[in-house]
Formats: sequence, structure tokens, C-alpha cells
Amino acid sequence: MSADHTKAGALVLVGCGQMGSAMLRGWLARGAAERFMVVEPAGAPAGLAEAAGVGAVRWHRTADNLPAGPAPDAVVFAVKPQLIDAVMPAYRRWVRPQTLFLSIAAGTTIAGIARHLGEAAIVRCMPNTPAAIGRAITVACPNPRVSAAQRQLCDALLAAIGDSTWVEDEALMDAVTAVSGSGPAYVFLLIEALAEAGAQVGLPADLALRLARATVAGAGELARLSPETPAKLRENVTSPGGTTRAALDILMAENGLAPLLERAVAAATARSRALAS
Repeated sequence: MSADHTKAGALVLVGCGQMGSAMLRGWLARGAAERFMVVEPAGAPAGLAEAAGVGAVRWHRTADNLPAGPAPDAVVFAVKPQLIDAVMPAYRRWVRPQTLFLSIAAGTTIAGIARHLGEAAIVRCMPNTPAAIGRAITVACPNPRVSAAQRQLCDALLAAIGDSTWVEDEALMDAVTAVSGSGPAYVFLLIEALAEAGAQVGLPADLALRLARATVAGAGELARLSPETPAKLRENVTSPGGTTRAALDILMAENGLAPLLERAVAAATARSRALAS
């Protein structure tokens, strides 16, 4: 590893789809490693052609094409969960205390990864799709072999796509998946539904969609930046007897939004547990 524990000497990215590309862009922009190697059967994505520093990336179609030199400081798996069993065994040759293996494959447990890699330093991560614009929230869970320096390196790598935090109990990752991993879909559905509701009360469809998008985005940014709680921010918008109160009487009813979301998150959590491998 580089003398700077937040920078890798050599980094291997396995898979360069939407999430892998987002991570690679961020790493290149931040100089997160001295050398980058990417394993992607489809080759370099066209959308990365103009990315700063991408010319220095060495692209490989398979793991067999990787150089036989020293093991890299970090190997990041950004492949679909159903490909893990076929992909991971090729990287067992690099297992050593100094090499960090980081997986963002949803539902793939640390034990499932260890079946392929053995006694490796493993971090299981759950990012979400706002990674594409550098606004992900990623939760990371390490096994006991991950050192303090490797945690620092992991933080630096995840900073390329947004914020990150750690949990020590892997059992929490199913709930994390249900809240933040799947959460963007809930928000997109809210935008769809709010736009449709606006159209139903007479707004032109394009205007309703523009208002819904901007309102959700602006409210989310206010919630992120404000020191006040979401409950207080809600109260700030709500005048007694006003229009917002009339709407909240529906949304906060016994069968309103809160219990609906509770059931949705519980269902996603249960599904994540069922899919875990």
C-alpha cells in the first residue's frame, strides 16, 4: 500500500457497469490509486472515453489477462450477485493480509465471499444508485481481518461515490439494503405519484413532473443540510387549517404513508435475507 493509507498503490476493479463506472470516475478524479486495472468482458464503456485520466487505466477482458506481478492493494468486485460464484475464485491467488477485497454485490454475505477467497480481508458494501452523481450513501461491514489502514483505504475508495458509514453487525445489512439500497426506487415512485396527482388536479403533465422532481430534490437537500429534524422541517411547512395540513391528514392517517413504508421496508428486508448467499 502507498505510504498514504488513503491511497492504493495498485487497484483492481472487477466489473465496470453503472456502479463500477461511477466508482472508477471518482477514483480517477481523486487519484485514489497509483495504478488502475479493470476487468470487464465488454471492454471500456463508451461513456468513460472522455473521463480525466482514463487513458492510464489498463483494461482486461478476463482475470487471465491480468499481470502475474505483485498482488494489488485492493480488489473491488462490482459485478452482479449472480456472477460472483463464477468470478471470485480467479482472485484467490492474491489473498494476503495486505490486500483488501471489497464487494458491492447485493445479498452476497462475507461468508459467501470467504468461500471463494478463504482467509482474506473482506469488506461487504451496500451503495445505492446516486453513486452515478457522487451522492451515494454506502454502508460497509468488515470481517475481523480488515486492518485500520484498510478501513481508511476503504473510506477513501467509497468517498469517490458519496458518503459512507460502517456497521460491525452484518445482520444489519439486510435492513440497510431495504432502506438505502432500495430506497432510491421509493423516492422515484414518490416523484411519479406526486406528478400524476398534480396532473389529476389540472396541471399540464410536463409541468407537474417538473414541479415534483424539483420539490423532492429541493426538500431532500434541505433535509440533508439543515440541523433540524425532518419532523421539525415538516412542521415548519404546516400551518394549522392550511393546505399542507389537509394533505398531511391523509398521509398521516392510520393507514397512511408511515405504515405503508413500514410494510414495504419489512418486505424488502425479508427478501434480502432470503436472497443472501
